[in-house]
Amino acid sequence: MENFFYVQPVPIDFGVGKLNTLPDILKGSNLKNGILISAPSMVRNGIAQKIIDQSEGRITTLFSDIQPNPTVHNTDACADMIREHQCEFAIALGGGSIIDCAKVACFVAKTPYPTADFFSRKRPINKPGIPMIAIPTTSGTASEITTVSVLTDTENDIKAPIGSDYFYPMYALVDPELTVTCPPAVTATSGIDVLAHSLEAYYGKKHQPLTDLAAERAASLVFEYLLTAYHEPDNLEARAKMSEASVTAGMAFNLTQTAAAHACSYPLTQDFDIPHGEACAFTLPSFWKLNSQSGPEAERLHAFSQRLGFKDAEELADRIDEMKKEMGLRTTLEEVGVKTEDDLDHLVANSFAPNMMNNPVTITKESLKALYSQLK
Repeated sequence: MENFFYVQPVPIDFGVGKLNTLPDILKGSNLKNGILISAPSMVRNGIAQKIIDQSEGRITTLFSDIQPNPTVHNTDACADMIREHQCEFAIALGGGSIIDCAKVACFVAKTPYPTADFFSRKRPINKPGIPMIAIPTTSGTASEITTVSVLTDTENDIKAPIGSDYFYPMYALVDPELTVTCPPAVTATSGIDVLAHSLEAYYGKKHQPLTDLAAERAASLVFEYLLTAYHEPDNLEARAKMSEASVTAGMAFNLTQTAAAHACSYPLTQDFDIPHGEACAFTLPSFWKLNSQSGPEAERLHAFSQRLGFKDAEELADRIDEMKKEMGLRTTLEEVGVKTEDDLDHLVANSFAPNMMNNPVTITKESLKALYSQLK
């Protein structure tokens, strides 16, 4: 008999035009003296200012100095501003990088310590930070409903996840209309990240019935709507379905965690400058095939693939590669910058983040090198 525990403590408020309800949410929560942590693009297109104007004085400061793969320095700078202005709450408006940075900054700001102390596990994450409302502007990470943030420590050359139940936002406001301005490249990389979340949640060692349901729903939506969202940026139905896919995948992988494709993504992003979602997708078809050929999940992956309309798991994996090529994403080692044997050995050696252990088939350095070597 199976035992499992499912929890999702973040209220998810979903729908086109939902951003307009933010002033009422702030009033109802009695939140005052807040900080808006925003993507630079949201500052440029005026949405950040619109939110500040509608807050009726509740948002008193703005922070937007965050790079695409946020660093512990970005987080410290944001936490310093929260402390300096004695902010009581935060709104995070942006993609995964913005929300990841904001979640950690909201916690760090309530301590006298730098982010690096918590990132290195030198200090425990043992109390809540200031409350945060998360408003995603991409369909990708689902950071608005998860416990995890991915940060980079540039001094020690480490990119890794950091997680805690204290990182959960207090509220997720998901308005698909905000994703319409995403450039095609962002739509592609964030959308394929959703597929990585859903497929890894489905075969990861910690999967359970309720995460399986969410993972399968999310994957089916990506296969049906991602290319439409990519080719027709103003197609609101496709944008809404991809937003739904993103948050639904989050309901799965938040509890299962990610697996091997995400482990391999960290050095691809950090050392070869490949965007996160594209880096995850680089090995995703390979691991789907590997896990369907042997190991405890093989039969489930074939059945899953068939329910989604594919002949078998191999055809599903091949479809991912077709979608990647159609969206201009890289599919070979040479394209991602791995050009020598030394490059490959470096990539293999740095791909063993803890989530590699969540893969149902045990991965060794030898088997990973063989898997990478097929991507020529």
